[in-house]
Amino acid sequence: MYHSRWKGSHYEAGFKYGVLLFKNGKIPSFDRLISSDKLEYSKEAFYVYNKVYPEILDEIRGFADGLKLDFKVVFAFLASMYVFTEDTYCSCIGISNLKGIFLARNSDFDKSIKNLTDSALYRLDNNYSFIGNTTAMIQMEDGINDRGLACGLTFVYPTVKGVGLNAGFLIRYILEKCSTVDEAKIFLESVDVGSSQNIIVIDKTGEMLLAELNSSDKYFEQKSSGVIYRTNHFISEKMVKYKTEIKDDIYSNERYKTLESIDYDEFDVNDIKLLLSGKKGFMCQYERSQQFDTIWSSIYALKENKMYRCEGNPGRKKYFIDRRW
Repeated sequence: MYHSRWKGSHYEAGFKYGVLLFKNGKIPSFDRLISSDKLEYSKEAFYVYNKVYPEILDEIRGFADGLKLDFKVVFAFLASMYVFTEDTYCSCIGISNLKGIFLARNSDFDKSIKNLTDSALYRLDNNYSFIGNTTAMIQMEDGINDRGLACGLTFVYPTVKGVGLNAGFLIRYILEKCSTVDEAKIFLESVDVGSSQNIIVIDKTGEMLLAELNSSDKYFEQKSSGVIYRTNHFISEKMVKYKTEIKDDIYSNERYKTLESIDYDEFDVNDIKLLLSGKKGFMCQYERSQQFDTIWSSIYALKENKMYRCEGNPGRKKYFIDRRW
């Protein structure tokens, strides 16, 4: 797992990272990863991003310039991610109890990209600083910012798709622009969404938000204590109609049943580690022969302002404290 650092303006940060990859001969073959459908989609999506989040376009443009690649191709790859994907993994939990305030997430994905994952430290001009983890670049999948707000996503198989921000950019925006759950909810209520996902947001007061989102509909649930959790399907009555009928070969329902069976009233960091590592039921016990695995696991303890991460499957590897703040 890389530990990248981004600073300055959005364009400067993207350009410096692109140059770094270029100098090290690590130039992604974006043109081989996109189709004509994705290119056409990105042309429409550009206008949404330019209206809602123009700074991110500056960062992508800087990144493309640093790599000496066409911005349109790089943007098409990033904007279509999660919208066109059929790979849907991950488990995410928010907990607010007498022992603390926590957001925890297992990132389950194709093992072939394990060494390309990144835990990025962003300190950009005039924005909240944050640490975020990602299987791609520029987009984020879980993280915490310097205002004590943490969030994470779980993918949902896209039975519908539309033009709007995708899952990774929704998380990135929240980390960079929001300081409270209420601010994150206002953003998610108003923004056009392209992909299908569950998002959990929690702030340092213990306020928690669950959002089930796709391009056609949105469901929100907010609470000040207790627990919220999701795996890779919708649960609410409003959104369950968008569930896919394909075989659940990623154990989304089994992982959800494990999360559903737990009493979280006395949960602390050690209990969360045991849960995510599969000691309290099925969470990450994938067969070694399978193509996917848990490639990192994050725990954000908001009261203590501590970040724990396991870079690999927590059933086999240990957590450490990230001290980059």
